[in-house]
Amino acid sequence: MTFRQFAFNNVLRNKRTYAAYFLSSAFSVMVFFVYAIFAFHPDIAGGKFNPNIATGLHFAEGLIYVFSFFFVLYSMSAFLKTRKKEFGLMVMLGMTNTQLRLMVFLENVLIGFGATISGIGLGLILAKVMLLSAENLLDLEETLPFYLPGKALALTFAAFLVLFVVISMFTVVILRGHKLIDLIKGSAMPKKEPKSSLLLSIFSALLLGAGYAIALSVKGTMVVVAMIPVTMMVIVGTYFLFTQLSVYAINKSRNKRSFFWRKTNMLFLSDLAYRMKDNARTFFMVSILSTVAFAAIGSLVGFKTMSTNLLLKENLFALEYTSYSGPDAQAKRDVETIQNALQADNFDYRMLQSVMIEQKADNSDKSIFIVKASEFNEIAAAAGEQPVQLKDGESMLIYYMNELMGKNATNAYPVSLAGNGIELKPVGSQSSHAYPMYTDYYVVADELYGKLAQADMKTRAFYLFDVPNLKATKNVGKTLDEKFAKGDNRFMSVAYNLSIMNQAYGVVFFIGLFIGAVFFVASGSFLYFRLYADMPDDKRKFSAITKLGLTDRELSGILTKQLLILFFVPIAVAFVHGAVALTSMQNMFGYSLMKTSLTVLGTFVLIQLIYFLSIRVRYIKQVRA
Repeated sequence: MTFRQFAFNNVLRNKRTYAAYFLSSAFSVMVFFVYAIFAFHPDIAGGKFNPNIATGLHFAEGLIYVFSFFFVLYSMSAFLKTRKKEFGLMVMLGMTNTQLRLMVFLENVLIGFGATISGIGLGLILAKVMLLSAENLLDLEETLPFYLPGKALALTFAAFLVLFVVISMFTVVILRGHKLIDLIKGSAMPKKEPKSSLLLSIFSALLLGAGYAIALSVKGTMVVVAMIPVTMMVIVGTYFLFTQLSVYAINKSRNKRSFFWRKTNMLFLSDLAYRMKDNARTFFMVSILSTVAFAAIGSLVGFKTMSTNLLLKENLFALEYTSYSGPDAQAKRDVETIQNALQADNFDYRMLQSVMIEQKADNSDKSIFIVKASEFNEIAAAAGEQPVQLKDGESMLIYYMNELMGKNATNAYPVSLAGNGIELKPVGSQSSHAYPMYTDYYVVADELYGKLAQADMKTRAFYLFDVPNLKATKNVGKTLDEKFAKGDNRFMSVAYNLSIMNQAYGVVFFIGLFIGAVFFVASGSFLYFRLYADMPDDKRKFSAITKLGLTDRELSGILTKQLLILFFVPIAVAFVHGAVALTSMQNMFGYSLMKTSLTVLGTFVLIQLIYFLSIRVRYIKQVRA
């Protein structure tokens, strides 16, 4: 048997240990490759769609590559620790340190090569499906045809081959300096009793409490200001939560005899403190990575929902045309163009129009906008809003209210108009989105409007097109938007703007979703690494205890409790962190993200539950064996 065959057989013999590392690495390669396929696609790279798509995808590739480097480095370091005893035996049997390092180097390169090939293969299968569904994923106007991704394949293969070779060199350095006695003892070396500091435990609770309090109390732009200090407080607090506070709480619970001596609690708690101390760094990393995944995906989903809902709530008509020079000849030609386009596509529509006059306030340069009550009521009724009831000489202040920014006007203040001595005294005020106006204006009775309107007065003309199937007007809206883009007047198609918004968010969501998935898969892999690193100790320990009378049911109960803590304590901490972060985002925008936040967080918890149930049965079975 050659040395290369020996290294290859070592990988096969440890396939259970390396399974999570191999699959996680293959998943990272697959995601990187899928991004590369999209980024190098001729239609996307050529700028046929949004030119920012390719840039965003390349950025995501870089982020995943950097993360993959540290993830793989940590994973290999964890696995090398579990094989110390094996390495010690090889050295005792005559293997030199150079041969040992060469063997580990070859093993890592072999696993990395296999993960790269597997990831590219899975990526090719997944990419074909995603390219076919890209119309919905990125809200593109047409599907992306499948192509031979030569550049993407070459980049992925070269990038990850270099990554795994560099990581293999790092692992060789890690092995250097280990004494034979340390390798032989491996994980059998006695562990020190886990200790904790009361001061650091209190410090952890104070940091987390203060971070949560600040994050939940700040509003508006102060959320951005508080983000960095709060993040640092929560990160430090989380680290001490697992390394100090958790151990302190377990040790205190052991002092309660009624609880400690109950059933199998003695076995469970005696081992739990050691597990918490040993797994503290793993728990910390899993919590932070999961929090990033929760917050990133939750924010993206929330922002997309918020933006699209606000666009539809504030723009109630399919097409809007505003002439800033009144109903002149140009406006009439443009409106006729819009009508012809709608008729050509057989749209059933209703056109509403209104003329708004503009006057100056007395002793002020402030512009006052005034509209006739009958025209406002017709448009408001079509928009499903409340009409105004005015008697002769009366007026009503209409203000724009944005759900994110609040009201622009709160008081129905009187105003004197320059030139005619008329004073408008509103009988009340109300908000409205019926007109495409983002400033206050006055609705006046028709009789008063007739007195104010003059031939030489500045006016604005509004033409609103009410179409029953609003979203079906995207294509006609795009055509008209391109036609009126260089004009001085304002044209807007809600369906076309919604499509642009969805495409922008689709790219960001597509990028964020897979980056979040990579982080979450990595966090699950860290848990798997720790679980199987502790398995030999668990088998020896519980085998000895079983001889003293521990039943299979009691063994299953103890292991289930330990697995629950291993899988759900860091996720529970991340859930709280993520909920606070998303609530803080909600406070910044003044818009409820509760529904989307709970959906995202609940999905992650469900995935973790499925992962736990699948691992639990296998782990208990192997510990019993």
